Amino acid sequence: MTEITPAATSDDSPGCCAGGSRRAFLSDVGMGFTGLALGAMLAEDGIVRAVEPAADHPPTGRPHHPPKTKSIIWVFLSGGYSHLETFDPKPALNQYAGKTFDQTPFENPVNSPLHKKRFRSVAAEEVNVRDVYPAIYPMQVGWRKHGEAGIEVTDWWPHLAKQVDDLCFVRNMWTTDNDHAAENQIHTGRHRLDPQEPSVGAWAHYGLGTLNDNLPKFAVLGGPTRSDTRQSIDSLYLGPQHAGVPLELDGKQPLPFGLRHAGQSLESQRAEYELINRLNGLSAVEYPEDQDLVARIRAYELAFRMQAAVPEAIDFSQETAATASMYGIDNDATKLAGRRLLAARRLVERGVRFVQVYPSTYGVWDSHQKLKENHTRLCATVDQPIAALIQDLKQRGLMDEVTVVFCTEFGRTPGLEKRGGGMTGRDHHPNGFTIWMAGAGIRKGYVHGETDELGYNALGEGHYVTDLHATVLHLLGLNNQRLNFPGRKRLDMDFGNVMTDILA
Repeated sequence: MTEITPAATSDDSPGCCAGGSRRAFLSDVGMGFTGLALGAMLAEDGIVRAVEPAADHPPTGRPHHPPKTKSIIWVFLSGGYSHLETFDPKPALNQYAGKTFDQTPFENPVNSPLHKKRFRSVAAEEVNVRDVYPAIYPMQVGWRKHGEAGIEVTDWWPHLAKQVDDLCFVRNMWTTDNDHAAENQIHTGRHRLDPQEPSVGAWAHYGLGTLNDNLPKFAVLGGPTRSDTRQSIDSLYLGPQHAGVPLELDGKQPLPFGLRHAGQSLESQRAEYELINRLNGLSAVEYPEDQDLVARIRAYELAFRMQAAVPEAIDFSQETAATASMYGIDNDATKLAGRRLLAARRLVERGVRFVQVYPSTYGVWDSHQKLKENHTRLCATVDQPIAALIQDLKQRGLMDEVTVVFCTEFGRTPGLEKRGGGMTGRDHHPNGFTIWMAGAGIRKGYVHGETDELGYNALGEGHYVTDLHATVLHLLGLNNQRLNFPGRKRLDMDFGNVMTDILA
């Protein structure tokens, strides 16, 4: 592509503001105060701003400290899997099944200060019954200890259970949204009632340079599947160039809207992009602070390069039959998750910094009813492919370069959900749930934190979701406290704290 170079400074440039010429300034302002009012509003919104102190400048693209990992594979299961029937089994649920919390020898977890501190229902508290069902619902599956570490995993994860000595479980996660906006919250750190923040993948993109100029730094496989979950990959005020790039596992058109028109040659398209590039470059001289314009220029350049690089990256014909079978691609039940996780491995091999994977469709883990039936089926769709990813990274020597995060938006209630006459499921439960991590920089065969005897509250301080963000960014060599954006002030809770105990 033709490189854009700034034009020479014009004669009327003295006295210009923030990199713009006097001509552009007068053109924008017009002949009255409308432009001044607009400028004030834009500055308040963080779109334009005066020069900030040096400490508030954007990152340079270099890590703040030596990184422990090169890439993150962030695997998200939409809908809220039950921590109790996956990675945090609780024998007391069987022992006291059918009894209320008050009929056990344990403190009623609803009365715990931890519940009061973390509970933030969107509905009025007097009409909200979620999270507080008092009748204990027994475990819907068996479990046992696995590996040299003796870590408890339920019987629905037979393949992953063989990999527990490479995994690190965090059993004391918590969040505050008790509805599915928590899907955005685990990626952004913000409750739906608060102003939104960029996603963790966008912060990683913003903070670091690329390892491969022909592929996106932040790639997304399988989602988000709805407009109201777009925030999970959004970059907001960081600029659109830092948002996640959804890729399709379609060899003919992996990039939505990225296919050349029928009959258009490569040379013709290259000339078209060069013309667009030149026109955008002329505008960039006049409006150097226009982030949307900068992003558009970069998007055209990257899209052109990706047309060749992305199809190669997701070309499974280069994989052996044994690898495809290991991921379950030859099985209808595991094919969807297997293809997406295999593509994730291929992308990080080629230098993609952050790959966000949705191995299941939107909301399917939301088991208000028929939990046993739903989780039996759903675990079987993901168990083999995610175990294969761990095994594959190990055999390729990538466990020292790649970190895997496996998470969901919240857990499920220890109590039986009885809304609408239900008798077979669990409701949403943000007060305590489990995620796991594996790979570069992470302790192996380890369990960090715990919930109470009934699996209700994350004990101690626990870990709000931004602690997970801080840990991931730390592994990439970024100090989350130093990831600032000029003109924006984040809350302390937005930064989170590194979970040092789980670091290798």
